[in-house]
Amino acid sequence: MEQLERIVERAHAAFQAAGDPAALENAKARFLGKSGELTAQLKSLGALAPEERRSAGARINAAKEQIERALDARRAQLADSRLQARLAEEAIDVTLPARGRGRGGVHPITRTWQRVEAIFGSIGFDIADGPEIESDWYNFTALNNPENHPARSMQDTFYVDLKDAQGLPALLRTHTSPMQVRYARMHRPPIKVIAPGRTYRVDSDATHSPMFHQVEGLWIDEDVSFADLKGVYTDFLHRFFETDALQVRFRPSYFPFTEPSAEIDMQFGSGPLRGRWLEISGAGQVHPSVVRNFGLDPERCIGFAFGSGLERLTMLRYGIDDLRLFFDGDLRFLRQFA
Repeated sequence: MEQLERIVERAHAAFQAAGDPAALENAKARFLGKSGELTAQLKSLGALAPEERRSAGARINAAKEQIERALDARRAQLADSRLQARLAEEAIDVTLPARGRGRGGVHPITRTWQRVEAIFGSIGFDIADGPEIESDWYNFTALNNPENHPARSMQDTFYVDLKDAQGLPALLRTHTSPMQVRYARMHRPPIKVIAPGRTYRVDSDATHSPMFHQVEGLWIDEDVSFADLKGVYTDFLHRFFETDALQVRFRPSYFPFTEPSAEIDMQFGSGPLRGRWLEISGAGQVHPSVVRNFGLDPERCIGFAFGSGLERLTMLRYGIDDLRLFFDGDLRFLRQFA
C-alpha cells in the first residue's frame, strides 16, 4: 500500500513538472505505459493468491484512477495556459482608434458627365442612352456614311462576331450619334436631346484612348437655325468653365452628317491657356439625308447637332495634359478629385 502511495505522489510531481503536452505524455508513459511503474504492479498480481489478488487489484485500480485524474487536470491546465498565451498575443486594444475607412470619390470624367447633363437638362434637353454594340446602319449609313465612304476610315473600329439586319458586321460604336437616330425615330419634333456615353476607336496616345466618352447633342424642329447652335453651345461653354472670359469661334469644316459643318474652337481669356485656340467640338446643321433617316421631312424639319469629347472637356477644366491618367487607376491622381 505504501508503495502505491509513493507511485501516486511521484506521478503527481512528474505531471506538475511537465511544462508542455509532450513532456506530460512522456511522464504518463513512466507510470501508465506498457513498462510503467503502475503497470508493473498490475503484472505482479498473477503471483498472488486469489484472495490477496482481489484486494491488491482494487488498491492498484484506485491508484490508477488518482493518477489519471491528476493527468487530466494537468492536461486542462496546460491547455488553459496555451489559450491564455494566445489571447494575450492576439489581444485587441479596444481603446485604440479604429482603422479609418477609405473615402471614395467621383471620377473626374463622371463629374464632367454629370455637369454636362445638368447644364443641358436645365434648358430642356432630354438624356438618351443606348447600346454600345451598334449595327452598321445606325453607326454609319443612317448618318450619311454609306458603305465604302472614305469618312469611315477615320473611324475604323472594333467589329464583333455578330451581324445586323442587313447582314453587315456589328461593331462597338464609334460615337454616340447613333442614339440621335434612335431617339429621333421614336419621338416627334421638337426633339432636344443629348446622348453621353462610352465610344470606341482604334486610337491610343496621350490625347486619345481606344475607349473614350462623348456627348452628342441634337435639336430638331421647324425653325432651329445655326444661330441657335452658336447661342446654345457658347452658353454651355461659359457655364461649364464658369467664366465669361473665353471666346468661341466656329471654323468651317466637313462632316458627312451635317451641312454646313463647323469645328468649334474656344480661347481662354486668362490662365495658363490664355490666348490659345483649342478645338472643343464638331457641329453643324443636320444633313437633309440624316433628317430623312430620322423619319422626318427635311423640307419641314431642320436643326443642329454637335459632338464633344468628355475627356477633352475634363482635361481643360482641371488642367490635365495626359488623357491616360484617367484610366491608370493611380489613387494619387484620383484623390485630387475626391
